[in-house]
Amino acid sequence: MRVLLIEDDSEVASSIELTLASEGIICEVVAFGADGIEIGKIYNYDLIILDLMLPDIDGLEVLLRLRSAKVKTPILILSGLTTVDQKIKGLTSGADDYLTKPFNRAELIARIHAISRRAKGHSESVIKFDKVTIHLDTRTVEVSGTKVHLTNKEYAILELLVRRRGTVLSKEMFLNHLYSSIEEPEIKIIDVFICKLRKKLADAAGGTNYIDTVWGRGYMLKEYNNEGEASNNPENTDDTVSECLLDEEG
Repeated sequence: MRVLLIEDDSEVASSIELTLASEGIICEVVAFGADGIEIGKIYNYDLIILDLMLPDIDGLEVLLRLRSAKVKTPILILSGLTTVDQKIKGLTSGADDYLTKPFNRAELIARIHAISRRAKGHSESVIKFDKVTIHLDTRTVEVSGTKVHLTNKEYAILELLVRRRGTVLSKEMFLNHLYSSIEEPEIKIIDVFICKLRKKLADAAGGTNYIDTVWGRGYMLKEYNNEGEASNNPENTDDTVSECLLDEEG
């Protein structure tokens, strides 16, 4: 998940950035409303967190300009303005949620995940396929009822594959999902993450491989029917589970 934070208080911004990073959420920060409008219109974020008291433009004006520009990204207002009238004004201007400062970090994370589920049409907090269960609220994964430890990057890849099931995802799509433009590593790191994720799931599922390699295109989630048999088999795929060649931490 990628979040744009429009917040001019550097201490608050740093605190939010660290909180989101602990959940595997990428956060890009801008201090000015004008920058937030420009970046929000150009890049595809999963969520925008918006302060209302900005140094150049009122936060509500930022909200209105984004919505008038047809930006449909969910927006969470995070503000020290606490009256009911101010909350109503923010929500009726196009915000998806309103959280007041000071805020509880756990509540912020819970609201972010709730907004994300609503925006993507997933009101449920659990996704299941074959033997795998993904708990979206806690970002945990179980295979046949046994918890499988995944790193933040591995979890983010699995959730993206599940949400886009039936679709081949390129390495560039994974890279854009996992990293900000400032810190993008070499694209081969995606192969390492996929390899480790595939092996962890296969080890827990008795050798079952859930991720297909589609040569020249990327990766996709392998679909299984009720009998546990693979139901999708695109051309030029490799479903073998092999050892990872590089040892990179995710």
